[in-house]
Amino acid sequence: MPRPSVAELRPVVHPEGVKDRRSGEHWGGRLYMREVSLRITRLLVTTKVTPNQLTYVMTLAGVLALPALLVPGIWGAVLGVVAVQLYLLLDCVDGEVARWKKQYSLSGVYLDRVGAYLCDAAVLVGLGLRAADLWGGGRIDWLWAFLGTLAALGAILIKAETDLVGVARHQGGLPPVKEAAAEPRSSGMALARRAAAALKFHRLILGIEASLLILVLAVLDHVNGDLYFTRLGVAVLAGIALLQTVLHLVSVLASSRLR
Repeated sequence: MPRPSVAELRPVVHPEGVKDRRSGEHWGGRLYMREVSLRITRLLVTTKVTPNQLTYVMTLAGVLALPALLVPGIWGAVLGVVAVQLYLLLDCVDGEVARWKKQYSLSGVYLDRVGAYLCDAAVLVGLGLRAADLWGGGRIDWLWAFLGTLAALGAILIKAETDLVGVARHQGGLPPVKEAAAEPRSSGMALARRAAAALKFHRLILGIEASLLILVLAVLDHVNGDLYFTRLGVAVLAGIALLQTVLHLVSVLASSRLR
């Protein structure tokens, strides 16, 4: 089978609207990764590699962010970013290969969500363990590891709150939710939701954003000579995760998604 050109691939694997999905496309994909993934997909569509196999490797890349972040100093943070960027690349590629080969499956959708859960959790737990100073030679402060795990739990719960809307609607015999249903019925809640969306502070607990933040914190700590900024980051992300878990639950209940 001849290898397709980028021009032949693009309209098939990047159909209209794929980069504009409100809740399905990361800004990194829109900004740069879709152009990189297109070249990788071109190499893979003529092989026997399946979308689900790519999703398994994607998940492994996301999970590897945790041990990568355990490497002390800036290099650990760099390795964490690399692992998460590889996760993002493969998250684009598996769907593109599926569209070209027309190999769609519910197991692929399910595995993709599992990978997203695990990547976010791995990064935040890794941040907490970095802050605990496992290799510092002194007393390990497990409070920071606990706060990192708490942030990871919040990130998972927020995703679960979204996914459980589909479960509840299916069990109630309702069709999939539409984007417009996410808008709260209360004008006050709608204003608060738009303000939160504009600030985008909640995105800091997502694996991609968190890994980049960890790198910035590692650089600041290198200059400062301690773990002050990493520990500050853990505390802030744990607070954001707990607050966002509650606010997102309220937002779901206050919208038309369950009606």
